[in-house]
Amino acid sequence: MPRGKTHCQKWLFSSLTWLLLAGIAQAPSIPSKPPGTPTQEEYTVRIARLRYQGGGDWYASPTALPNLIQFCNQHLGTQIAPEEDIVQPGSPNIFQYPLLYMTGHGRVYFSPEEARNLRHYLERGGFLLINDSYGMDRYIRQEIKKIFPERPLELLSSSHEIFRYPFAFPKGLPKIHKHSGKPPQALGVHLNGRLALLYVYESDIGDGWEDPSVHGDPEEKRLQALRMGANIIYYAFTH
Repeated sequence: MPRGKTHCQKWLFSSLTWLLLAGIAQAPSIPSKPPGTPTQEEYTVRIARLRYQGGGDWYASPTALPNLIQFCNQHLGTQIAPEEDIVQPGSPNIFQYPLLYMTGHGRVYFSPEEARNLRHYLERGGFLLINDSYGMDRYIRQEIKKIFPERPLELLSSSHEIFRYPFAFPKGLPKIHKHSGKPPQALGVHLNGRLALLYVYESDIGDGWEDPSVHGDPEEKRLQALRMGANIIYYAFTH
């Protein structure tokens, strides 16, 4: 990636931000509007959603990322542009983003060129977050094998760093939506000790990020999802 780990850190966190992080676990509620919203020129980083092939609804949960970004900008002090960009997995533009997000309910397909491009992106410091919004699992596991045929997905234990900072999840990944009723799983691929790909299965934190009117989730569940999402953003931008 042209911009490595050090650049990601510089994009997002000033020294003042690190001081603010000490009290982040006390964030009381879901924000309605972040105070002191930056102008477009002041945003220091953008994140992108993957527009993949295969027929699945890559565009699912349209209010999810904007709400998570708003939460992170208020509670982590990040300066992430409020609207996500859209990129294709085979595009050289993916190297502009420290984090890529993908979700959906159906079929996913990566061409050999797309899988190779995603691998290069991850090897150079990028982070890929995949949220199964129910129905993606039977397809995405095969596509992840195309990216890393030699690296099986690992089940992350509840002691993994991603569950500890800035918000504590002592039991690991929270269960946001029931779906088939299976326990939630955080599965990942590590590269040189760094978690580079995170696959969230049977939790659907993405639905928990959406506007309250979409699923009718109680604020407690939405706050769990947003805090877990903030942990992922924090990890991706600091490792």
